[in-house]
Amino acid sequence: MEFLRFIRLPNLVRGIISALLSLILFFVPKSTYTTVEKASEYMLKGDETFSYSGEKWTVGFSKAVLTPDDITEEKYYIAGYNTNNPAKSVLDDMHAKAVYLDDNSGRGGVVICAIDCVGISRADINDIRKIVIESGKIPNLKSINICATHTHSAIDTQGLWGKNFLSDGKNEGFMNELKRRTADAIIAAYEAREDGKLYLGTAESEGLLYDTRTPVDYDATISRIRFEPADGSEDTYIVNFACHAECLGARTTVVSADFPAYMEKEIVEQTGGANVVFINGAIGGLITCEKLDDILRNFELGLEYVKEFGKDVGEAVMSISNEEPISPAVNVKTEAIEIKCDNTALLLVRILGVLNNDISRDEDKNISIISEVSYMELGDKQVGVYMIPGELSPELESGNFLSAEEAANSTEADYKSLSEMARCKHNFVLGLCNDEIGYIIPENDFLLHEWLPYFNNTDDENGRRHYEETNSLGPQTAGAILEAMDRVISSVN
Repeated sequence: MEFLRFIRLPNLVRGIISALLSLILFFVPKSTYTTVEKASEYMLKGDETFSYSGEKWTVGFSKAVLTPDDITEEKYYIAGYNTNNPAKSVLDDMHAKAVYLDDNSGRGGVVICAIDCVGISRADINDIRKIVIESGKIPNLKSINICATHTHSAIDTQGLWGKNFLSDGKNEGFMNELKRRTADAIIAAYEAREDGKLYLGTAESEGLLYDTRTPVDYDATISRIRFEPADGSEDTYIVNFACHAECLGARTTVVSADFPAYMEKEIVEQTGGANVVFINGAIGGLITCEKLDDILRNFELGLEYVKEFGKDVGEAVMSISNEEPISPAVNVKTEAIEIKCDNTALLLVRILGVLNNDISRDEDKNISIISEVSYMELGDKQVGVYMIPGELSPELESGNFLSAEEAANSTEADYKSLSEMARCKHNFVLGLCNDEIGYIIPENDFLLHEWLPYFNNTDDENGRRHYEETNSLGPQTAGAILEAMDRVISSVN
């Protein structure tokens, strides 16, 4: 290996890959690229300044089944682990679940929607926004936010899990129907709105999570926002919990929302029929279910464990006893951002039309992904919500970074963490929100394979595996997102 380095063979391999990509990019039509302005036509920017003078809470909920009827007849690929893995049956349905929130201040309402899928691009989310906005059925709407639950047992919504790496795994008819049904659920949530009270409660999950990459740092808090309608009808629960939804393991061939479906079942059984929305948190780096190693290649064990794990999470949600009322105020602000993409593998599949994220290109021929960040507050600085377009490493939220001695690049992390930006009593991350751009990793611990960067993972000198980098945009992503979030938060008051 030292001799190969001496003759600079690794650099030669990297140079060949770069040259081939440059040759491909030379023939890419200009119409492939867009601008932030064009890609943000249906992104609602929210509040220019924040106000806490709401009158009362009005909240609506609706959901739509996304699972296609012809699941056993048409070929639909399961996303999350292996390519060429067609779905064979349905364990439980994929859903879109939408909540409409309004403080009746006259400044407009906010939508929070969760889709049972591994991830969904901002371009597809903007298609959903377009349907909702152009319907004209929700007046004075100031923000539409759509998250992926990150289940690894749902139909491919990104394209990366088709017959092979270079083929699109998305089914066009299914994607069109998903957009329409999700938009319909959002509109129906508005139409189902009722007056009532909003509450926040939290619980600490015990022995449920596992961090596969140092630093061992994750948010074990389960946050529950509960809406209680004044007319005594069903409550609505919004549950935030940071965990990869992959309890069925890598050999799954069934469509499923994974553990959130069984979390919901437990809550429904205990409440007699509450509406439940699960939204994931900071899961990068990699936060997953505690028994992942046991069930990863054992589908039969996964079928039992997904129900067990979901029940445990549901019981934790229902154990919450520290609720506090949230005063009627909802504020939100969104900023579109460009994030330079260094990942040659992702660029290749984007140019080939597998991925469909919006991309731009500058004068120096650097390609960027166009994405967005949002910040929301509920109540009078009671709840702060960071909406992140991917899988955020928890230390970027907490600030518990590896030291220079521990990190792969022997440098300190030079970031203002989300915890340092906090303005509210309680704060949490909505992950995979309004986009899926992959793992978001601190630059001081971002390490690439010497020969095949982004195409193969590598180990550092301490034997730590650096898999997540292969599914990231590049080392500058974390800084770009944190800086954008800081700008948004600093600008509101």
